[in-house]
Amino acid sequence: MSQYKFGLLLILAAAVSLRADMEQNSGQAAKKMPFSFIGFAQLEARGGDGVIGANQDGFVRFGAQRMRIGVKYRAGSLRAKLFLDFNQAHNDKGGVGLPDMVKDAFVSYMLDTHTAVKFGLLKAPLGMCFTVPGWQLNIAERGFDKQLAFERDTGLMISGRGIGYDGNRVNGLEMGHERAWKGFGYDFMIANQAGRSGAVVKAHPGDDNAYIGRLMWDWTKLLHTEIAYGVSGQAGGIGTKDYKAFNFGLVSKFDEGSIELEIFRAKNLRGVQGWDENTYSVTGIYAVSPKISAVIKHIEGDAEKEGVSTRLGNTYLGLSYYIHPYGKGNMRVHHRHDMHRIQCNYVIATGDTNGKKVWNGLKGYKENAWIIQYEYKF
Repeated sequence: MSQYKFGLLLILAAAVSLRADMEQNSGQAAKKMPFSFIGFAQLEARGGDGVIGANQDGFVRFGAQRMRIGVKYRAGSLRAKLFLDFNQAHNDKGGVGLPDMVKDAFVSYMLDTHTAVKFGLLKAPLGMCFTVPGWQLNIAERGFDKQLAFERDTGLMISGRGIGYDGNRVNGLEMGHERAWKGFGYDFMIANQAGRSGAVVKAHPGDDNAYIGRLMWDWTKLLHTEIAYGVSGQAGGIGTKDYKAFNFGLVSKFDEGSIELEIFRAKNLRGVQGWDENTYSVTGIYAVSPKISAVIKHIEGDAEKEGVSTRLGNTYLGLSYYIHPYGKGNMRVHHRHDMHRIQCNYVIATGDTNGKKVWNGLKGYKENAWIIQYEYKF
């Protein structure tokens, strides 16, 4: 067992013990504590040619996708968050200014009921589904369109929520549309190069910057829309082209189901002029029962590199079993469903997956695959 995973187990044990002690002995006083522990683990079994390879003998690969623990802090108008992933390396491969195992490390200050300023390492505001927390995903992983998002970056961001309506407040920790509101929202960020994005390489703090803007309109859970644009300078190293991306997203939640639509338009992947990729994704979810929901998600991509155009499709068919069902209504609204669940996904790959012309975009399954995941969160 690596020192990081061993350390994670110790921290998890201490956090759970402390939380239980607070709840048992402190009563209402525990609710007034300025900090709270958070964490989750996603344990998996994966298989199929898309995971193991067509020339293997159908082995199963066991592992974990995320193993995270962190703390949130609240005091007046001040907020802070530190979130670590013990499944990531303890060095700055992405070149954003902090080790890869640090997922979030920022402070924020709420200027008023609708506005917050954040500084540190946090999710860049481009990519609707990417800003959804990893433990609330509709499928067991993010699809290959996630490669086009700006991922996490270190910088300064100003955020607004619920503009134009009373009763809507920022909480200083929001990164996307984690909760429903009414009115306009926005995020504007200046940061280091987006080196954790799949579309940016050879990033180093100080070499250049990334600039991202997002506008949103929400009307309760029935409608969320957002549009975003970002530029990360010299995306393949000094002297290369800027990476540019446009994103549009829409979510509608109703009764026992929800639908999602997301579009990416990306240019100059990894600083290569003319290496472009577009993706389209559509997701449908339906709560079959209080304990079971079904999902289908299709991601379609087209890419062009050095004059060669290709396409790829990945279709996720899934079932989620919620060990502790919570309330009634849409599964995606009551996120406590997601705290203990088992997800089963089968991925169907279509398009230019073999032969003389093979998908030349960023990642994606070129063969069929399956995933079984157990998720636990506290």
